[in-house]
Amino acid sequence: MKYLLSTTTLAVLLANPALADPTVGFDRFDFRADHRSGPIAGGIWYPVGRATYAAAVGESLIFEPVEAYVGAAFPEGELPLIVVSHGSGSSIDGTAWLAAGLAERGAFVVVMNHPGTTTGDSSPRRTARLAERAADLGAALDHVLSDPEIAQHVDPARITALGFSLGGSTVMGLAGLRLDSDAYRDYCDRFGEAAQDCLFLMRGGVDFNNLPPEFSADMSDPRFSSIVAVDPGYTYAATPYSAAAIGVPVQVVSLGDAFPWFATDVRAEGSGLIDMLPNVEHSVIPNARHYSFLPICKENAAHLLIEEGEDPICDDPEGWDRGMAHAASIEAIAQFLNL
Repeated sequence: MKYLLSTTTLAVLLANPALADPTVGFDRFDFRADHRSGPIAGGIWYPVGRATYAAAVGESLIFEPVEAYVGAAFPEGELPLIVVSHGSGSSIDGTAWLAAGLAERGAFVVVMNHPGTTTGDSSPRRTARLAERAADLGAALDHVLSDPEIAQHVDPARITALGFSLGGSTVMGLAGLRLDSDAYRDYCDRFGEAAQDCLFLMRGGVDFNNLPPEFSADMSDPRFSSIVAVDPGYTYAATPYSAAAIGVPVQVVSLGDAFPWFATDVRAEGSGLIDMLPNVEHSVIPNARHYSFLPICKENAAHLLIEEGEDPICDDPEGWDRGMAHAASIEAIAQFLNL
């Protein structure tokens, strides 16, 4: 087991991606999946082969956008491929800063909106159907590898699944991690509404005695040669035997070292996930918290969220810089993936 403490020595990297000149390309696409009733919105970020025109990606009333060359030509040669699973209630736009930063380091980065757990369509009941999200990633990979324009540039030996929060749970399932419904029920009985994940499900009337079969299903996909899970959820339900059997390298990224959220504490004091995995690198991002993995907030975003009664996702502690947390996160992930 290897532990890596990330630093902010590259604070200038992505310090303000909204103001940077475009360095990457971006294109949107839709793809089909047998388990979904309609098309899934997807996109791909990549190093630019030849520039087109610049446009903002991911702008909203709350978040700053990232600039990209839309539909730019792909670069020559083969590149590693990273398939990203966003967190609960996020989207393609919410992962723009991360995908652009990894594309800047030389990777194809595929992103998507998970139906039922994306922006404006985030249901507690559907949040428990984790296998559907895992199948979304598999379908996205199918789409990319069947597209001759993209597939010819993908290194098939370097395909990674990367997820944040609920997405972290999703990609751990792709690695072969299985979840125990009874263990998750016991966890929510223990922590109750103090556990943010349990509270969200409770608000949707989820019955912890009858979680859907998609919660504990086999979600493994051997095409992914490495896994990056950032602040993964559901780890208190992880079965030790399935964790011990994971053969691919896994990086678990923890946002901060205070672990105020029960759901994301993977240490021995928490779920103990780190000690269960045979080939794991645990990266801790200092001066960060769970919301640090969201995009850069606009100047008046925190006040607007208060007015709307929303979660304080833009209230970073005084003296902390979300751009620096982004830079440190990208650097840690890039080192793990040899980008």
